[in-house]
Amino acid sequence: MQVFVVGLELPQYYCTSHWKSIGMLLGPVMAGSWIVCALFIYLLFDTGIPTALIMSACLTPTDPVLAASVLDSSEDTPARIKRVLSAESGSNDGVSFPFLYIGLFILKHGSAAEVVKSYLLVTIFWQCICGITFGLLLGFGANRALRSAYHRGFISPQYFSLFHIVMALFCLGLASTLGLDDFLLAFSAGVGFARDGWFSSTRSASPPPVALIDLVMNSSTFIYFGALIPWSAMEDLPAITPGRVIGLNVLVLLSRRLPFVLAFKRWIPDIETWKEALFCGHFGPIGVGALFLAIEARAQLEGDMAPPLPHPPERGLDPAVKRAVDMIWPIVSLVVLGSVVVHGFSMSIGRLWYWACRQKRIKPALLDSNVEDGREGAYHDDRLEQRVDDSLL
Repeated sequence: MQVFVVGLELPQYYCTSHWKSIGMLLGPVMAGSWIVCALFIYLLFDTGIPTALIMSACLTPTDPVLAASVLDSSEDTPARIKRVLSAESGSNDGVSFPFLYIGLFILKHGSAAEVVKSYLLVTIFWQCICGITFGLLLGFGANRALRSAYHRGFISPQYFSLFHIVMALFCLGLASTLGLDDFLLAFSAGVGFARDGWFSSTRSASPPPVALIDLVMNSSTFIYFGALIPWSAMEDLPAITPGRVIGLNVLVLLSRRLPFVLAFKRWIPDIETWKEALFCGHFGPIGVGALFLAIEARAQLEGDMAPPLPHPPERGLDPAVKRAVDMIWPIVSLVVLGSVVVHGFSMSIGRLWYWACRQKRIKPALLDSNVEDGREGAYHDDRLEQRVDDSLL
């Protein structure tokens, strides 16, 4: 649902620099992150190249749920940084599907011709291109239908605010039924639905019970994930040891994203200063999207089924595939746990540090949620914000 919500908000802030920044983060930065994570996994766990590529694809995208939670609590982060990171986190889960299926097809198919054929037809054309197309058409049609019902008085204000939740669930059901990319379909449906800004401007005048629903659903998801963390894998699988897991977490958090954001800073217009580049490079939480991709990978390796089996099958799989099935979920889950802890605490620690470093006479209340001044060292481009506001008129 968070992916659809990010798609809803993106058209409000249309600006050429925003799209260029998102393109750089989804292109070179994401590809570099994928290769680096695969290298670390291959060296630490000796998984084989295809398995390392699969697990790396799960860990590459940033998570929209964690991103929204942390960004909402950071009032002193420039708005343009929030918009770019939110848009990236909402779309890169879907962009990870091509990376994921490269490893899957190499591991499952022997011939290069079969790999290329399946990859181009199934992943690129059907799941990605058709998923985006269906999402845009669905969002546009839903916008027209809701607009007609609203003007005729067929929908009450309280249910009007809940419409996007119904749309998000419908997108997930449609994508699962047709075998499309869930994330790309939901994100593009949100973009198509809110393309003209009518829904956002109308929703602002109606009761918003959505925040509480989002909080309950997001909290429930992470409670469920905490109960599913496979701690026993460090005893059952000799390759997965506490030292290797901690080492992978440290390497992934330090090298997965930060070096590439710093390297491509000059081509990302919305990142104005090196401090903002450090923030964007560090701020790449791994969460629900990685778990979804890991479940998808296991389901495909176990026999093109969804959902995967409760436990990996003991027989009937190639040894390399069997080892990949055994290792994907534990490694991805433990890295997600490390990211949740580090990124969850880092924003609070950062706010405390900046609060402590400010001069005493200008310090705001530590828990004051109405802080309006910018983060120290963050450059606010008023002209850019004015252009964005003018584009909405």
